[in-house]
Amino acid sequence: MKFSRTLALILLALAVYWSFKSLMPVYEAKKDVPTDSFSTDRALEHVKELSKEPHAVGFPGHERAKDYVISELKKMGLTTTIQDGYTAGDWGNLSKATNILARIEGSGNGKALLLLSHYDSNPHSSYGASDAASGVATILEGVRAFLSKNKVPNNDIIILITDAEELGLNGADLFVNKHPWAKDVGLALNFEARGSGGPSYMLIETNRGNGNLIKEFKEAHPKYPVANSLAYSIYKMLPNDTDLTVFREDGDIEGFNFAFIDDHFDYHTALDTYERLDRNTLAHQGSYLMPLLTYFSDADLNNLKSLNDEVYYNLPFYNMVSYPFEWIWPMFAVAVIAFVLLLFWGFKTKKLHIKDVLKGFLPVLITLIINGLVGYFCWSIITWWYPGFKDMLHGFTYNGHTYIAVYVMFSLFVCFYSYHKFRKISTPNALIAPIFIWLIICGLVAQYLKGASFFIVPLYGLLAGLLVTLNQEKPNPFLMVFLALPAVLIYSPFIKMFPVGLGLKMMVAATLLTTLLFFLVLPFFGQLKSKGRLSYLFLFLFFAFGITSHIQSNFNEKRPKPSSLLYVYNADTDSTLWATYDHKLIDWNGQFLGNDKRRPNAETISSKYGTNLKYVSSAPKKDIKTPYIDTVIDTIVGDNRIIELCITPKRDVNRLEVFTNPIDISSAKVNRIALSSYFLEHRKSRLVTHYITNNDFTELQLEFPKDSVLELTLYEASNNLLTHPDFSIPERPKNSIPMPFVLNDAILTIKTLRFD
Repeated sequence: MKFSRTLALILLALAVYWSFKSLMPVYEAKKDVPTDSFSTDRALEHVKELSKEPHAVGFPGHERAKDYVISELKKMGLTTTIQDGYTAGDWGNLSKATNILARIEGSGNGKALLLLSHYDSNPHSSYGASDAASGVATILEGVRAFLSKNKVPNNDIIILITDAEELGLNGADLFVNKHPWAKDVGLALNFEARGSGGPSYMLIETNRGNGNLIKEFKEAHPKYPVANSLAYSIYKMLPNDTDLTVFREDGDIEGFNFAFIDDHFDYHTALDTYERLDRNTLAHQGSYLMPLLTYFSDADLNNLKSLNDEVYYNLPFYNMVSYPFEWIWPMFAVAVIAFVLLLFWGFKTKKLHIKDVLKGFLPVLITLIINGLVGYFCWSIITWWYPGFKDMLHGFTYNGHTYIAVYVMFSLFVCFYSYHKFRKISTPNALIAPIFIWLIICGLVAQYLKGASFFIVPLYGLLAGLLVTLNQEKPNPFLMVFLALPAVLIYSPFIKMFPVGLGLKMMVAATLLTTLLFFLVLPFFGQLKSKGRLSYLFLFLFFAFGITSHIQSNFNEKRPKPSSLLYVYNADTDSTLWATYDHKLIDWNGQFLGNDKRRPNAETISSKYGTNLKYVSSAPKKDIKTPYIDTVIDTIVGDNRIIELCITPKRDVNRLEVFTNPIDISSAKVNRIALSSYFLEHRKSRLVTHYITNNDFTELQLEFPKDSVLELTLYEASNNLLTHPDFSIPERPKNSIPMPFVLNDAILTIKTLRFD
């Protein structure tokens, strides 16, 4: 029996391994892939060409990336067109976007299938290999393979490679609201990235129910679907939209996102390179596109809208499992009834005792409280010990995967040790508290987070485990592991997904999920006589991974530290400053801020995650030109004052931001593009950001109450601090990269205008 338990424990560990391994294909370099099949190697060639240099809007590499995509589409015999124009999207980010379009004519008259990704990279240092050259490459290779079959599809296929996605989904906004083809689209497939590796998650975009979309997705039979309704519920709560969001919100167009999020530390950085893109991940993107392209090119795209929602999740071998929302409460009721009947049976047969059942709540509460607190304070502990990690604004460090292992090992130590201390409680009595906790969780998600209602499925395994242990003194350990398999296969990837996708500050999700998963496997763990030894094994692994994480905590050429440096000229005070966002300076920027560094009196220019300048110090005066400002119109009409300005750069710049004092602006246009009334009502001090192409001017027209005093503060920035001839900034060392999400390597001027 002891050997059986040991073997069952090994099988359980293998199931955990398989829950990750089965999520995505394994890349193998193959030079002889048939021309009508998707080749990851051929797609990699596109990634390599597109990611040779940063190619954000307004940067030199942008034009080269655009020309490459157009040339590759033309090689396939496709007629390629461009659509360009100004748009400000929903975020008040103005840019001139240039979309690339091509169309494969179908034989039918139904709606068209749209293949979507974007070719711009994030300003200013990202090479954009994953985000989103990988998406463009997937589409280029997929379309080439599809055309090689010489099959005429029933539906038209539109290829749309958008521009300025990184600046505010501007290219998608331009297409959906201004291109005639937008009304033809019945379904969009969007390929994206928020890291450089890991499985690609399928996320649905719909204004109604997902029922028909899930049904059609399953009919297409992608081989490695990684999708669940909880992930999309979380995605909808986050501010990280994709191009497909514009299609849903502005065009009421259904769609599927395919995005990978692992190795998050590469996202929007100089590390988003061809070399660091996970080949398995790119193969996974291709494994989605080819069956979906084949299926939806002939499917009826006119009837994808649905009023019904489905709960869905993926399982190895079964691929996608789904059921309607209408089943949520009946499935919960079945679990409650089963629990009550098992309680009745247990007390009747004297296998359950009220005193031991109540004692069983102690290890449950102890493990949840300890592991919850440790996970909650994880990021605070890590950044206190290693303050340089505060400058990794992703919140996920290079050794983040090791930290996940550290905290999972600690959680398992707490779980095994606690149940070892309460080992005198029989397994049936010990199971009542975990089932009760899981029923509360399932009831809450059924009410407030319906996408997570598949949580009830593993709970059935726990209830079955209680049934077996009530009737057998020594149940078969393999049966107990089998009953725990749904829990292991569903929840194990979540333990990693939450801190990877949301940052190590969400380690609490990993520690609590580890604890809750332990409860679901308790019918098997309860039989083990070696819980004490296992607890010490996990304590040893905790220290082993902890030491490993410490060894990996230094910054070097493979794990470079993000750093920042700005030169700021304030024309209002005629003063100059060096500035940085760094919490912990390196020698490179420390030489400019020196010993007289101080906290800034006021913040400048907006940044993602609300990151503020950390230090400033005095800087030598340089002859940096401020923009030329021409007041074209200044008049009063009725109760309103109308002002029109033309702001023209006197130097090469990349970005202009306009902030205002807190007054009511009833309407605003930038380069004749109206900012939405919703944005004007909900904005704070920032009015607009213009990402400038070809040193273009900014035309600003504002309408506000005539009795109000308007102040405009203009922040004009150029990302050329390191190459500007008036500065002698040494090259950034190889153990550092430009900090993403903030203005960096830039010369910034500030000028305030007042209209009394």
